[in-house]
Amino acid sequence: MSIEILLCTHPHRSIALRTSTHVLVLRHSSSSTENGQFTAPPSTKTSSETARCIVDFSTREAVDLSDYRPLSPLAGEGTLGLITIDHAIFLCVVAGSTNVATARPGETVQRIDAVDFYCLTSSEYDPYSSHDVGFDTPDALSLDGADNDYSHDRRENALEHPCQELKKLLSGGSFYYSGNFDVTSRLQDRSTYNATFDYDDADDQFLWNSYMIKPLLDFRARLATHEQNALDTTRILTLAIRGFALSIIIPPMSSPVRPASSGSPSVLTVISRLSCRRAGTRFNARGIDDEGNVANFVETETLFCTPSGLCFSYVQIRGSVPVFWEQAPGLIPGQQKIQVIRSAEATQPAFDKHFDELERKYGAVHVVNLLSETKTGEMDLTNRYRYHVRHSPLNGDSEAGTDETRLLRETEFDFHAQTRGPTGYVAAEIIKPQLQDSAEQFAYFLCELAGPARSTSVKTKVQDGHPKMMVILQQEGIFRTNCLDCLDRTNIIQTLISRTALEAFLDHCHSSAESDFWIRHSSLWADNGDNLSKIYAGTGALKTSFTRHGKMSLAGAIADARKSATRMYMNNFADKGRQNTMDVLLGRLLGQMPVHLYDPINDFVSLELNKRAAEYSSPKTIRIWVGTFNLNGRLTGINEDLSPWLCPDVDAKTQPDIVVIGFQEIVELSPQHIMSTDPSIRQMWEKAVKATLDRHAKKFGTEEYVLLRSGQLVGAALMVFVKAAELKNIRNVEGSLKKTGMSGMAGNKGAVAIRMDYADTRICFVTAHLAAGFANYHERNQNYNTIVHGLRFQRNCSIEDHDAIIWLGDFNYRIGLNDENVRKLIQMGDLETLYENDQLNLQMVAGLTFPFYSEARITFLPTYRYDVGVDVYDTSEKHRIPAWCDRVLWKGKNLRNISYNTCPLRFSDHRPVYANFTSTVNVINETIKDRLSRELYNQRRRDVGSSSTHNLLEVVDDEEDLIGYDPIEEGLPPASSDRRKWSTSKINHRTSSSSKEFHS
Repeated sequence: MSIEILLCTHPHRSIALRTSTHVLVLRHSSSSTENGQFTAPPSTKTSSETARCIVDFSTREAVDLSDYRPLSPLAGEGTLGLITIDHAIFLCVVAGSTNVATARPGETVQRIDAVDFYCLTSSEYDPYSSHDVGFDTPDALSLDGADNDYSHDRRENALEHPCQELKKLLSGGSFYYSGNFDVTSRLQDRSTYNATFDYDDADDQFLWNSYMIKPLLDFRARLATHEQNALDTTRILTLAIRGFALSIIIPPMSSPVRPASSGSPSVLTVISRLSCRRAGTRFNARGIDDEGNVANFVETETLFCTPSGLCFSYVQIRGSVPVFWEQAPGLIPGQQKIQVIRSAEATQPAFDKHFDELERKYGAVHVVNLLSETKTGEMDLTNRYRYHVRHSPLNGDSEAGTDETRLLRETEFDFHAQTRGPTGYVAAEIIKPQLQDSAEQFAYFLCELAGPARSTSVKTKVQDGHPKMMVILQQEGIFRTNCLDCLDRTNIIQTLISRTALEAFLDHCHSSAESDFWIRHSSLWADNGDNLSKIYAGTGALKTSFTRHGKMSLAGAIADARKSATRMYMNNFADKGRQNTMDVLLGRLLGQMPVHLYDPINDFVSLELNKRAAEYSSPKTIRIWVGTFNLNGRLTGINEDLSPWLCPDVDAKTQPDIVVIGFQEIVELSPQHIMSTDPSIRQMWEKAVKATLDRHAKKFGTEEYVLLRSGQLVGAALMVFVKAAELKNIRNVEGSLKKTGMSGMAGNKGAVAIRMDYADTRICFVTAHLAAGFANYHERNQNYNTIVHGLRFQRNCSIEDHDAIIWLGDFNYRIGLNDENVRKLIQMGDLETLYENDQLNLQMVAGLTFPFYSEARITFLPTYRYDVGVDVYDTSEKHRIPAWCDRVLWKGKNLRNISYNTCPLRFSDHRPVYANFTSTVNVINETIKDRLSRELYNQRRRDVGSSSTHNLLEVVDDEEDLIGYDPIEEGLPPASSDRRKWSTSKINHRTSSSSKEFHS
């Protein structure tokens, strides 16, 4: 969308970004400046004072821009945000871009080719003056932004622009954005099409303009929902990644997946996202930091989309060796000394943070370490790396564990030693057998257009609206590759891994690719390696001649020598300046402060809406029934009367509004079942549960229940039923899964979660089946952590991002006593002693699992393990110790437990458990709220003046400090600020009067 950039210089300097429908106006606060010029030297002003801006977002019809003139003859494409440089505030606008990639149909990636910085506080840095250059002379600026001779003469003595280095960095061809999807996220995390992407979904790790755009995103978050949607539609706010993105069109005759009817080409794409958390140049950013971030961390995604609607995605990562180490630059290549700067014990916490985050985000991790086994420095790093992998908690008991149960594995491959022979880099392929098992277990992500229209072209279906995508397969783990710089050697191995994943996908499709396809694939990866190397080391990657053509040529060797010499120069003489520019962009310099935005209209409306919440909201108490049952893979009970469990002591007044059912082992956990999910048995249980609920509802003359949503992970299933009358209060219902079996590859263990917004209250239900085994409580704790950190809903929402959370399931925690003592205590009815030795109780008290969760007092006998059909604990040869495996836990101030019990359904070796809750929710009448919001908005605009934007912005100067500061007590003024200092005599007088009234 084209954006006009307009300037008003009187009475206040303001910049407006105008689209075809809306206008975003920004002006520097006059509390810091006067008429756009500073009123005091910088030494007397704090950064926070000189970084305040007033912002207004309105429709074009609501704003008078008659006093504005074009600031640039070229239209902008979006803003990257605001930044303070040399005590001045600048607005960064994307001035030019090129469409370089298509992630999938309808999702395009733009490479940023040019940006401009416009100053909000001074006219010194304006690109030109309307008095000097007429608007009817388009040649005043050339297409690449270079001044013509006339302009050059006029600005010959002008000051150098403070943002010149930032402009070079952002216009250098390594930054990318998209106007129609979240380019910071991989396809697996955004598998559904959305008309507009939610800015809240963006992954901060890869958002390079997060510092600049944050004030505008915070402003957006304060807007009403309809205004947020309007702002999103304008595409004014732009999210940028750094790295690489490029698509290659694969003609139908060269495509390995050829549709029967369509003649459309396929698209092969590579997108690399460089992390900004430990960003830097080659010798300035090495190793890990205390937060677990590593240098040169890149997520690279290979995508292949066919005309029939199949979309393949495979993600792998690279990153510096995750220990604390440094390497000083030097003029002699290969002589830069590597130094490990922190002890192993002091490094392990940061190492664990790094891999915990990787496991949460991607699943199991396979490290591919390409460092030399003979070079002293690299050998030291490998030894330390090996030590930390061995001591990582992701491996559990590293001595007892097997590769199948470990979440962190390692392969050491001395790349230079292995490729030194006559075959050269071709010998790198001997690593493939060492990676094969993990590659098969990790799989890849695959989705397809759902519905009967699959046979038509993707283009047609996207034009009809965003199609629904059906997920066929998910990637369950990731390869993390590194060498010393994570550039040249790493890129060759990652190219090989990408090809391996594509070959597995093509084999899935009963197809194979010809050499022409693989040449295009290698070319993409060579370009990817070049671009990432330029960012980190200042030159293109070495060895790209092999990556591109499959063999190393003489010309390629000469090019590598030239690049090595250039790297030496860059690293010794230019990288310090490049590093400083990156730090400015990311807001890392000491004393650098972000811009604070004040919205005179919407900030006031939000404050008033909060004060008048009683006019459009009211509390309501709802009842929630929760039940969990491990079925032991049996179907025999589906025709039994389930009412003793589902409807205990229920009458018309106590009928629950929400019924939540969690099943475990709904199917037998056999080898053929644990890798896939069969929904047919779950659907049978859904009908049985609904029939029981409806029968009792009919008995009391109340409305029937409807199945709101269900989900299944092999044997674990979760179902949420609600009264039909409650549907009007429920929205944003979502489901998610997280596997924990076999290091996250299998679904025999794991969790199913469903979340919803009930009125204004966010509620989440989680059913989980954790690791079995008497002594495996550490693994159960790890399962919990994997689920709570790794399970994600849309917009990156986690379990913990809810007001009320209820966990139910077979958590498998046991009683830490021998069988004889447990059975004896059961006969005595001594539940207190049993509970004192309950593993879940002890682990919760120690803070090792389910922190801050509550459980009602247990007044029932252990629910596991019974002989089927009778109330007798296990009499088999295994003689399993009875335990409270089946539990219900909750967290939330608005939840109150009413009952917690079990019932005698005997067709499984477990007994079902249930709990009743009441929850106080805040019900909002959206119609009244929206009407009140618009009334306040219109009244506010009338109060501050709507004839022109500078009138609007001028009036609010005197009151902006008051917004957001409520009085401590009714009748007292808000707290003092730097600009508003209240007389203590007046306050004392008021306090004295209040005191007299109190005593009287």
